[in-house]
Amino acid sequence: MLARPSLAAKTKIQRPTTTQQTNAGGDRQPWDLGRFARTVVFFNDPARAVSGFLQRMFGGGNAEGGRAPSAASGASGAATPSASAAALITLIDRTAERPPSSLLPGVTLVTGATGGVGRRVVSLLLARGARVRALVRDVPKARRLLDGLPSAPGASLELLPADLTQPATLAPAGFAGVRRVVSCASTVVQPKEGDDERRSKYMQGIAFFDPEIASDAPVDVELRGMQALLERVAPLVGGAGGLPLLDAEGPDAAARLRERWGALDDIVMGGVSESSLALLSPSVPGAGPGAAARPAAVFRGLVSTANNGGFASVRSRNFEPPCDVSAYDGVELLVRGDGQRYKAILRPDAPWDGVGYCCSFVATEARAGAGGDGWTTVRLPFASFAPVFRARRLADKPAFDPSTQPITSVQLMLSKFEYDGELSPEFREGAFELPIASMRAYTSTASADAGARVVHVSSAGVTRPDRPGIDVDKEPPAVKLNDALGGLLTYKLAGEQAIRASGLPFAVVRPCALTEEPRGMPVQAGQGDVLKGKIGRDDVAELCVQLLLPSGGGGSGALRDVTFEIKSEVPFSQPWTQEASAEALAAEGVAGADQPRDWPRLLGGLRRGVTGRTVDGAYTGEGPDPSYVDPFGADGPSSASSFVVGPAPQAARQPVGRV
Repeated sequence: MLARPSLAAKTKIQRPTTTQQTNAGGDRQPWDLGRFARTVVFFNDPARAVSGFLQRMFGGGNAEGGRAPSAASGASGAATPSASAAALITLIDRTAERPPSSLLPGVTLVTGATGGVGRRVVSLLLARGARVRALVRDVPKARRLLDGLPSAPGASLELLPADLTQPATLAPAGFAGVRRVVSCASTVVQPKEGDDERRSKYMQGIAFFDPEIASDAPVDVELRGMQALLERVAPLVGGAGGLPLLDAEGPDAAARLRERWGALDDIVMGGVSESSLALLSPSVPGAGPGAAARPAAVFRGLVSTANNGGFASVRSRNFEPPCDVSAYDGVELLVRGDGQRYKAILRPDAPWDGVGYCCSFVATEARAGAGGDGWTTVRLPFASFAPVFRARRLADKPAFDPSTQPITSVQLMLSKFEYDGELSPEFREGAFELPIASMRAYTSTASADAGARVVHVSSAGVTRPDRPGIDVDKEPPAVKLNDALGGLLTYKLAGEQAIRASGLPFAVVRPCALTEEPRGMPVQAGQGDVLKGKIGRDDVAELCVQLLLPSGGGGSGALRDVTFEIKSEVPFSQPWTQEASAEALAAEGVAGADQPRDWPRLLGGLRRGVTGRTVDGAYTGEGPDPSYVDPFGADGPSSASSFVVGPAPQAARQPVGRV
């Protein structure tokens, strides 16, 4: 059991009197008007909120058992915030003609969208009816190349003027709604003798030219640009690290908790319960041999049923902007359980007394030792959150929808009230204490395997400059010229490593020399970075789109966390014509221009965690990279003690998960 130091010694909360502990309808205790006012001011602008709140509170019953608002009260879920109109330029908008694509929900961000592969990716996505946002530096060029592209009903195309090498240009508003990324941005290389406006010498990809870097240095584009991109999109696209909702780590954790979280107890209905959320410094100690100490916030207090009260809770101030959780599957808590029944509440609206989406769970006491560490992982799928107003379920409102309802605030509660007049069977009056190491939105393994969230176009040869025993004279020119080109391949590999370390479901595509030849060439995929040859940009772009799709939608969704090379089996010296393309595609059973090739079959059995890097002087080849660890593990929560709460019924008692 977790040692419980005296609450009076650690907080200013006063222990209840015997009357407070036992009185549910006898002598009333004095109401602390000052604490009530401080609560209202903490969560609201007092000039706007106090009068309206008092009217609602005293005209509509108690805060955990009162009447629901009317449909006109603004309690419905808010729409996902859109990017600033000033930042985005709309070129195509057919979203009113058809609902969004179920295979590609949300926005797909394409970087390098005016390049040879990038603009083809944009075109293919629009043909599927996807919502596309093209991150571009040169807006006039983007208009010339992308405006007027064919599109299917439901599609849209927005330009996001920004520069990956200038993080200050990556404003959060420009990334709102992004669910996946196709990264095609790369260092601009050109012949030393120059090129035309269409970059014809570079684009042909076959004849050799003496190259030079034409703009930003590779370290800024390939590595720092990738790091800046990942920092911006990681919370949006959904990775193994989740989206933090409550975080107890870091030197400023105590200050963050004081600033962002406050008590919202039954004082608002005349009760006397008190609670707080604070950092337990330096960490929650272990409960016995083998128990792990962790930084933790502690939700603690005294809950009393005096004055017809009976609940204590802590709640975040409204997030600015609201948390877009459309890429996630639910809420996960890591707690040291005390056996009591708690509620997690998600609020999609700004008003503090509106509808919440609620899920109850028992914080089971987990024992240390015997494979346990004293902590319990609790997973609450979004489907388990039911619409509730003051402890009454709202049968006429749909369940929480993360795709349209960003989270404005979150709340944790211990209450004698269950739902619809029922009382909580696990409720215990008196002191309580729940250490919380983390609270985050999580992505399930099944969702992670449904399609890559980040598809990155890199290059074959990135691991070869430092590989032992390699003969650079027998390699593609970029390997021999790596140093002369500012470490181009070196920094491409470093950018790949940033993706692999991000915890985001990814696919890194390493094409060999890119050409303008049509799709349909016989292809060969490999791992270990040994392939040489050529591949058409048409095929690479189509492959990138297929890697985004779930396997059930005709994509390559099972290929999560793979790095691979791809080339055609057509020799450099042999041109690939439209006639050859038509014959080859017909032989594969591809019926028309809109039908993609069967990429899962063409790619074969790719393995996770293979990079072909040289580690500690040893070439890893087709074996696993020693640095790779599957961020999603085998399946589900990773804690030795864990449970998942099931879906919430509308008319039945809220389910409770147990170990």
